Amino acid sequence: MEAIILAGGLGTRLRSVVNAVPKCMAPVCGKPFLYFLLNYLSRFREINKVVLSVGHLREIVVDWIGDNGDEFPFEFDFAAEDVPLGTGGAIRLSLRKTVGNAVLVLNGDTFFDVNIREFHEFHLSVPAAVSLALKPMSEFERYGTVSIDDNRTIQSFNEKQYRKAGLINGGVYFIDKSLCALDGLPEKFSFETDFLQQRAGCGNLYGFVEDKYFIDIGVPEDYARANDEFKHLL
Repeated sequence: MEAIILAGGLGTRLRSVVNAVPKCMAPVCGKPFLYFLLNYLSRFREINKVVLSVGHLREIVVDWIGDNGDEFPFEFDFAAEDVPLGTGGAIRLSLRKTVGNAVLVLNGDTFFDVNIREFHEFHLSVPAAVSLALKPMSEFERYGTVSIDDNRTIQSFNEKQYRKAGLINGGVYFIDKSLCALDGLPEKFSFETDFLQQRAGCGNLYGFVEDKYFIDIGVPEDYARANDEFKHLL
């Protein structure tokens, strides 16, 4: 199994607390956030290759992997953007570095403790172009919600607003390269807005619900929380 980590985010909303590094390299408990993502993936021995999608300040990620990559049981490769391509363009470029059909994709600024083995089995059991790991949340307004039907096909993506309860996109995907047609889209595009949202209700997007630990370090408040909550992961 191969995994892609979107590691090029600049973390503009974190500038007040983190400077001059890609968001995945923001220090958490003395280690880059990327360390915790790779450590998490190491629990699943099926994963033997990780492609890091990098862009601006890519040398920080490349150098860190060069110094620390031997700690992890993966072959590493890099998909480097010469110009920003958006999440969709970055995923498309990274998929060209993979050889398998079902490829795992993770956002480099979120940690979602999905059981990858069970998620993979689910993805293979349904005719999904993309399977999304969905996190149940309560009392929130920072995230949009995802609606699924009884067959777990995704029916809609709903705007951000206060919700008492709902499912959110946890930023972890399985992509079927044979069914997921990204080549017809522009050079730069959003995977979430220009691809997923446009295909909701078409019957080939599926949701895998997992009520496990989730955090997105994209805002200072949750970045500070990660520095407290990740101590047990060291």
